[in-house]
Amino acid sequence: MMIMAPMQPEEVLGSKYELSKSAGLERHFVWASDRRAPDDGGVVRMQYMLAVYGDERAGESMPREQMTEIINAYMAYGQALRDAKVLVASNRLRPTSAATTVRVADGKTQVLDGPFAETKEQLGGYYLIDVPDLDAALSWAARCPGASHGTIEVRPIWVM
Repeated sequence: MMIMAPMQPEEVLGSKYELSKSAGLERHFVWASDRRAPDDGGVVRMQYMLAVYGDERAGESMPREQMTEIINAYMAYGQALRDAKVLVASNRLRPTSAATTVRVADGKTQVLDGPFAETKEQLGGYYLIDVPDLDAALSWAARCPGASHGTIEVRPIWVM
């Protein structure tokens, strides 16, 4: 993994970079050309990933009617994100049994079937949203159906 030191304003040449101004977050550089035109009265929007974690085994023993209710709740949530024009992308992940893990140690690549670690909750999917600030992202996360039966991790995105 490559770790980059934070850049200082004097290290940035010209006007092709700008600092993000998202409240409560580290300021970081973004390409000026990547910024969207302000459409919320001058508010610059920022992307957040809502990572949906839950116990994937819980669905195996769930009655069909209850599973249908949950799926319908996720469909309605996705539609609400689209209607609010904040949804950038979303996907559901296949079970961890379908995962493949890749590691490189001492220059040798190791490919292993299954997830990296056994955990109580697994990453089941995500929503990538574009909202004005962290408070808006947290509000959307609280409305996600996964918040009532698992965990929603909210993470700001550094657009590259």
